[in-house]
Amino acid sequence: MTRLDRVEQTPGRLAGPPLTPRTAVIWSVLRAELERRPGAALTVLDVGGGTGGFAVPLAQAGHRVTVVDASPDALAALTRRAAEAGVAERVRAVQGDGDALAGLVDPGSADLVLCHAVLEVVDDPGAVVAALAAALRPGGAASVLVAGRAAAVLGRAMNGHLDVAAALAADPAGTAGNRDTLRRRYDADGAAALLGAAGLVVEEIHGVRVLADILPAAVADGQPAALVELERALAARAPWRDLAAQLHLFARRP
Repeated sequence: MTRLDRVEQTPGRLAGPPLTPRTAVIWSVLRAELERRPGAALTVLDVGGGTGGFAVPLAQAGHRVTVVDASPDALAALTRRAAEAGVAERVRAVQGDGDALAGLVDPGSADLVLCHAVLEVVDDPGAVVAALAAALRPGGAASVLVAGRAAAVLGRAMNGHLDVAAALAADPAGTAGNRDTLRRRYDADGAAALLGAAGLVVEEIHGVRVLADILPAAVADGQPAALVELERALAARAPWRDLAAQLHLFARRP
Protein backbone atom coordinates (compact mmCIF):
# COMPACT_ATOMS: atom_id res chain seq x y z
CA MET A 1 0.00 0.00 0.00
CA THR A 2 1.45 3.38 -0.99
CA ARG A 3 1.51 6.48 1.16
CA LEU A 4 -1.20 8.03 -1.02
CA ASP A 5 -3.43 5.01 -0.44
CA ARG A 6 -2.91 5.24 3.32
CA VAL A 7 -3.77 8.92 3.34
CA GLU A 8 -7.07 8.41 1.57
CA GLN A 9 -8.09 5.77 4.11
CA THR A 10 -7.22 7.87 7.14
CA PRO A 11 -10.01 10.10 8.50
CA GLY A 12 -8.92 13.71 8.87
CA ARG A 13 -10.19 17.23 9.26
CA LEU A 14 -9.67 18.00 5.60
CA ALA A 15 -12.27 16.46 3.36
CA GLY A 16 -11.42 18.58 0.33
CA PRO A 17 -13.32 18.74 -2.93
CA PRO A 18 -14.02 15.65 -5.06
CA LEU A 19 -10.76 14.17 -6.31
CA THR A 20 -9.90 14.65 -9.98
CA PRO A 21 -6.84 13.65 -12.04
CA ARG A 22 -5.62 17.25 -11.64
CA THR A 23 -5.90 17.38 -7.86
CA ALA A 24 -5.92 13.89 -6.33
CA VAL A 25 -2.18 13.57 -5.74
CA ILE A 26 -1.83 17.12 -4.40
CA TRP A 27 -4.71 16.78 -1.95
CA SER A 28 -3.35 13.45 -0.74
CA VAL A 29 0.03 14.99 0.07
CA LEU A 30 -1.54 18.04 1.73
CA ARG A 31 -3.85 15.88 3.80
CA ALA A 32 -0.89 13.86 5.05
CA GLU A 33 0.88 17.04 6.14
CA LEU A 34 -2.16 18.36 8.00
CA GLU A 35 -2.61 15.03 9.76
CA ARG A 36 0.91 15.34 11.17
CA ARG A 37 -0.48 18.10 13.41
CA PRO A 38 -4.01 17.01 14.31
CA GLY A 39 -6.16 19.71 15.83
CA ALA A 40 -3.75 22.52 14.94
CA ALA A 41 -5.05 25.56 13.07
CA LEU A 42 -2.28 26.28 10.58
CA THR A 43 -1.32 29.53 8.91
CA VAL A 44 -1.31 28.91 5.18
CA LEU A 45 0.03 31.09 2.37
CA ASP A 46 -1.31 30.34 -1.12
CA VAL A 47 0.71 32.15 -3.80
CA GLY A 48 -1.17 32.41 -7.07
CA GLY A 49 -4.17 30.81 -5.39
CA GLY A 50 -6.68 32.55 -7.66
CA THR A 51 -10.31 31.81 -6.89
CA GLY A 52 -9.58 29.57 -3.90
CA GLY A 53 -9.68 26.01 -5.17
CA PHE A 54 -7.27 25.05 -2.40
CA ALA A 55 -7.71 27.98 -0.03
CA VAL A 56 -11.42 27.58 0.67
CA PRO A 57 -11.31 23.84 1.53
CA LEU A 58 -8.32 24.52 3.79
CA ALA A 59 -10.24 27.30 5.51
CA GLN A 60 -13.24 25.00 5.89
CA ALA A 61 -10.92 22.59 7.70
CA GLY A 62 -10.15 25.31 10.25
CA HIS A 63 -6.94 26.82 8.87
CA ARG A 64 -6.24 30.50 8.16
CA VAL A 65 -5.29 31.15 4.54
CA THR A 66 -3.79 34.19 2.85
CA VAL A 67 -4.08 34.13 -0.94
CA VAL A 68 -1.68 36.27 -2.96
CA ASP A 69 -2.70 36.71 -6.59
CA ALA A 70 -2.14 39.32 -9.28
CA SER A 71 -5.72 39.17 -10.61
CA PRO A 72 -8.30 41.38 -8.88
CA ASP A 73 -11.09 39.43 -10.59
CA ALA A 74 -9.77 36.14 -9.22
CA LEU A 75 -9.51 37.61 -5.73
CA ALA A 76 -13.07 38.96 -5.96
CA ALA A 77 -14.26 35.47 -6.88
CA LEU A 78 -12.23 34.07 -3.98
CA THR A 79 -13.90 36.47 -1.56
CA ARG A 80 -17.37 35.50 -2.78
CA ARG A 81 -16.52 31.81 -2.64
CA ALA A 82 -15.20 32.08 0.90
CA ALA A 83 -18.31 33.96 2.01
CA GLU A 84 -20.61 31.39 0.44
CA ALA A 85 -18.68 28.64 2.23
CA GLY A 86 -18.98 30.47 5.56
CA VAL A 87 -15.22 30.93 6.01
CA ALA A 88 -14.74 34.57 5.04
CA GLU A 89 -13.09 35.34 8.38
CA ARG A 90 -10.40 32.72 7.72
CA VAL A 91 -9.48 33.79 4.17
CA ARG A 92 -7.51 36.94 3.35
CA ALA A 93 -6.96 38.19 -0.21
CA VAL A 94 -3.80 40.13 -1.11
CA GLN A 95 -3.25 41.50 -4.60
CA GLY A 96 0.29 41.09 -5.90
CA ASP A 97 2.38 38.86 -8.10
CA GLY A 98 4.91 36.25 -7.18
CA ASP A 99 7.90 38.44 -7.92
CA ALA A 100 6.75 40.88 -5.21
CA LEU A 101 6.14 38.17 -2.62
CA ALA A 102 9.01 39.12 -0.33
CA GLY A 103 7.37 42.49 0.33
CA LEU A 104 3.88 41.11 0.83
CA VAL A 105 4.28 38.56 3.61
CA ASP A 106 6.08 38.51 6.94
CA PRO A 107 9.11 36.24 7.31
CA GLY A 108 8.57 33.11 9.36
CA SER A 109 4.80 33.55 9.44
CA ALA A 110 3.47 30.46 7.62
CA ASP A 111 3.21 26.79 8.51
CA LEU A 112 2.36 25.77 4.96
CA VAL A 113 2.99 27.52 1.63
CA LEU A 114 1.30 26.62 -1.66
CA CYS A 115 2.87 27.81 -4.91
CA HIS A 116 1.08 26.18 -7.81
CA ALA A 117 1.68 27.10 -11.48
CA VAL A 118 3.62 30.23 -10.57
CA LEU A 119 7.31 29.53 -11.13
CA GLU A 120 6.71 29.07 -14.86
CA VAL A 121 5.70 32.70 -15.36
CA VAL A 122 7.57 34.89 -12.85
CA ASP A 123 10.62 36.97 -13.73
CA ASP A 124 12.94 35.37 -11.20
CA PRO A 125 11.91 31.92 -9.92
CA GLY A 126 14.94 31.74 -7.62
CA ALA A 127 13.93 34.90 -5.80
CA VAL A 128 10.32 33.70 -5.51
CA VAL A 129 11.39 30.37 -4.00
CA ALA A 130 13.68 32.22 -1.61
CA ALA A 131 10.70 34.33 -0.52
CA LEU A 132 8.60 31.17 -0.07
CA ALA A 133 11.28 29.65 2.12
CA ALA A 134 11.64 32.85 4.15
CA ALA A 135 7.88 32.97 4.74
CA LEU A 136 7.93 29.52 6.37
CA ARG A 137 8.47 28.87 10.04
CA PRO A 138 11.16 26.28 10.82
CA GLY A 139 9.59 22.90 10.12
CA GLY A 140 7.03 24.43 7.77
CA ALA A 141 6.31 22.86 4.39
CA ALA A 142 5.96 24.03 0.81
CA SER A 143 3.74 22.54 -1.89
CA VAL A 144 5.14 23.55 -5.28
CA LEU A 145 3.56 22.65 -8.62
CA VAL A 146 5.43 23.31 -11.88
CA ALA A 147 4.94 22.55 -15.56
CA GLY A 148 6.76 19.44 -16.76
CA ARG A 149 9.15 19.77 -19.67
CA ALA A 150 9.03 16.22 -21.03
CA ALA A 151 5.23 16.25 -21.30
CA ALA A 152 5.31 19.48 -23.31
CA VAL A 153 7.81 18.00 -25.78
CA LEU A 154 5.80 14.80 -26.20
CA GLY A 155 2.50 16.67 -26.48
CA ARG A 156 3.73 18.93 -29.27
CA ALA A 157 5.26 15.99 -31.13
CA MET A 158 2.12 13.89 -30.85
CA ASN A 159 0.11 16.75 -32.32
CA GLY A 160 2.43 17.00 -35.29
CA HIS A 161 4.29 20.15 -34.21
CA LEU A 162 7.74 18.63 -34.46
CA ASP A 163 9.48 21.97 -34.84
CA VAL A 164 7.97 23.23 -31.60
CA ALA A 165 8.81 19.97 -29.84
CA ALA A 166 12.42 20.30 -31.01
CA ALA A 167 12.59 23.88 -29.77
CA LEU A 168 11.23 22.88 -26.35
CA ALA A 169 13.68 20.02 -26.07
CA ALA A 170 16.67 22.18 -27.04
CA ASP A 171 15.91 25.30 -25.04
CA PRO A 172 17.61 25.35 -21.59
CA ALA A 173 14.47 26.79 -20.00
CA GLY A 174 12.10 24.40 -21.79
CA THR A 175 10.24 27.08 -23.69
CA ALA A 176 9.46 27.44 -27.40
CA GLY A 177 10.16 31.15 -27.78
CA ASN A 178 8.19 34.38 -27.66
CA ARG A 179 4.86 32.78 -28.57
CA ASP A 180 5.04 30.27 -25.73
CA THR A 181 2.57 30.97 -22.92
CA LEU A 182 5.11 29.81 -20.32
CA ARG A 183 8.56 31.25 -19.70
CA ARG A 184 10.03 27.98 -18.49
CA ARG A 185 9.33 24.33 -17.73
CA TYR A 186 11.05 21.91 -15.39
CA ASP A 187 12.27 18.40 -14.96
CA ALA A 188 12.33 16.81 -11.51
CA ASP A 189 16.03 17.38 -10.90
CA GLY A 190 15.93 21.01 -11.97
CA ALA A 191 12.90 21.82 -9.85
CA ALA A 192 14.39 20.07 -6.82
CA ALA A 193 17.65 21.97 -7.27
CA LEU A 194 15.75 25.27 -7.36
CA LEU A 195 14.08 24.52 -4.04
CA GLY A 196 17.28 23.18 -2.54
CA ALA A 197 19.13 26.39 -3.40
CA ALA A 198 16.67 28.25 -1.16
CA GLY A 199 17.40 25.94 1.76
CA LEU A 200 14.32 23.74 1.39
CA VAL A 201 14.61 19.97 1.72
CA VAL A 202 12.55 18.15 -0.92
CA GLU A 203 10.75 15.20 0.65
CA GLU A 204 8.53 14.00 -2.19
CA ILE A 205 8.11 14.48 -5.93
CA HIS A 206 5.00 13.30 -7.74
CA GLY A 207 3.73 13.58 -11.29
CA VAL A 208 0.34 15.24 -11.79
CA ARG A 209 -1.70 14.49 -14.91
CA VAL A 210 0.48 11.59 -15.97
CA LEU A 211 -2.16 10.28 -18.37
CA ALA A 212 -5.10 12.65 -18.10
CA ASP A 213 -3.99 14.97 -20.90
CA ILE A 214 -3.13 12.29 -23.44
CA LEU A 215 -6.05 9.87 -23.09
CA PRO A 216 -9.00 10.19 -25.48
CA ALA A 217 -11.81 12.22 -23.90
CA ALA A 218 -14.16 9.26 -24.13
CA VAL A 219 -11.84 7.20 -21.94
CA ALA A 220 -11.08 9.95 -19.43
CA ASP A 221 -14.69 11.06 -19.10
CA GLY A 222 -16.10 7.54 -19.16
CA GLN A 223 -13.91 6.13 -16.37
CA PRO A 224 -13.10 9.06 -14.06
CA ALA A 225 -12.66 7.05 -10.86
CA ALA A 226 -10.39 4.51 -12.55
CA LEU A 227 -8.32 7.33 -14.04
CA VAL A 228 -7.87 8.97 -10.64
CA GLU A 229 -6.67 5.68 -9.15
CA LEU A 230 -4.27 5.08 -12.04
CA GLU A 231 -2.90 8.61 -11.76
CA ARG A 232 -2.25 8.05 -8.07
CA ALA A 233 -0.63 4.69 -8.70
CA LEU A 234 1.80 6.13 -11.26
CA ALA A 235 2.45 9.48 -9.59
CA ALA A 236 5.71 8.60 -7.82
CA ARG A 237 6.99 5.89 -10.16
CA ALA A 238 9.61 6.31 -12.86
CA PRO A 239 9.37 6.74 -15.77
CA TRP A 240 5.73 7.82 -15.61
CA ARG A 241 6.26 10.53 -12.98
CA ASP A 242 8.72 12.36 -15.20
CA LEU A 243 6.33 12.36 -18.17
CA ALA A 244 3.53 14.09 -16.27
CA ALA A 245 2.15 17.42 -17.40
CA GLN A 246 3.06 18.86 -13.99
CA LEU A 247 5.47 17.97 -11.22
CA HIS A 248 4.47 18.37 -7.59
CA LEU A 249 7.30 18.87 -5.11
CA PHE A 250 6.75 18.81 -1.37
CA ALA A 251 9.58 20.36 0.60
CA ARG A 252 10.31 21.49 4.14
CA ARG A 253 12.25 24.27 5.81
CA PRO A 254 14.66 22.68 8.31
